[in-house]
Formats: sequence, structure tokens, C-alpha cells
Amino acid sequence: MSSLARPTHGRMIGGVCAALARRFGTSNGTMRVIFLVSCLLPGPQFLLYLALWILLPSEEKAARTAW
Repeated sequence: MSSLARPTHGRMIGGVCAALARRFGTSNGTMRVIFLVSCLLPGPQFLLYLALWILLPSEEKAARTAW
């Protein structure tokens, strides 16, 4: 599994689904479908997406701050 950072390529809005797909070894499309289906269920999915968008570093920033 790779580190959790929003990629600069292959993202649609914030890159959260692309980052999760890369982390768990699935395709971007599969992760987006899982997210959309989960939005049909009650819960804070949209707020979680926004929080991850804010909290996850972009790939560029993560590369610059790597040890």
C-alpha cells in the first residue's frame, strides 16, 4: 500500500477518491462508484470527503516535505 496523498493526475474534483483507490489498490472508477453508492446511505459521507480534501496533502506537497 502506498502513502495517502492526493495525486496530481487522475483526479476529478479533490483527488480524495483517487488517493483512496491508490491506497487500497483499486481503480479510480471503482472507488468513485463506491463513494456515490455510499452517499445513498445515511451518514456524513460528504462531510468526510470534504475533511479528507482539506487534511490530505497533495502529492506535490507530500514529496517536498518527505524526510
